Amino acid sequence: METIRLNYSGQLRVVAEHVKSGISTHTDAPTDNQGKGESFSPTDLLCTALGTCMLTIMGISANTHNFNIDGTKVRITKIMKSDPRRVGEIIVEFDMPAISYSDKQKEILRLAAENCPVAKSLHPELIQTIIFNYNK
Repeated sequence: METIRLNYSGQLRVVAEHVKSGISTHTDAPTDNQGKGESFSPTDLLCTALGTCMLTIMGISANTHNFNIDGTKVRITKIMKSDPRRVGEIIVEFDMPAISYSDKQKEILRLAAENCPVAKSLHPELIQTIIFNYNK
């Protein structure tokens, strides 16, 4: 059974439905590529997938090692390239909660982020810049 169903609704917009949950979202082409930029673009979703995957795997790793990352915030910056048009770099910046993390915990989180399934699925030429901001 399929995981996602897509429906092109016209004007460069697509509705995506998660089959199991029935939850849907939609995309719009960006303003620099003939769209209105009124929603996530497909490349925005690519970047979102990377950030959410990293954060999810970090949460699993933190749970496994008996600490938490609740309240972690993430900022993502997408840098496009041309010829061919593509995402050239994704900057994922984690603002960690005001908890004192040990060096071992920081390493666990870094490895989790770097080894999430989405990160490992992207082309090696796509630069993935990961930044951790720890507050003490």
